[in-house]
Amino acid sequence: MTSPEVPQVDPEEAARLISEGAFLLDVREDDEWMAGHAPPATHVRLSEVPTRVAEIPGDKTIVAVCRAGSRSQQAAEFLRTQGVEAVNLVGGMRAWAAAGMDVLADDGAAGQVI
Repeated sequence: MTSPEVPQVDPEEAARLISEGAFLLDVREDDEWMAGHAPPATHVRLSEVPTRVAEIPGDKTIVAVCRAGSRSQQAAEFLRTQGVEAVNLVGGMRAWAAAGMDVLADDGAAGQVI
């Protein structure tokens, strides 16, 4: 079975989708999340996506993000095989931060992408 084509979005398009109700799914590891994440994101490590798919809304667009875009691509491909509308944030959190979007640490202070 081939993976369904995953639409790629840049940080500005991701922010627009999120403002319109999309769900931002951060699939990075715990230390990456704690160091800095996008404020509207929900954290589910890539390895847990298949077992926690019920926690991911199936009725809205999912914007998947990781550090650079590879793990989130895998998550989006998986979600699309489950019938979920998912897109990949190209360039990941590095691109998000470079575009001047907010990045917060787990304690609410200014964060960084590691």
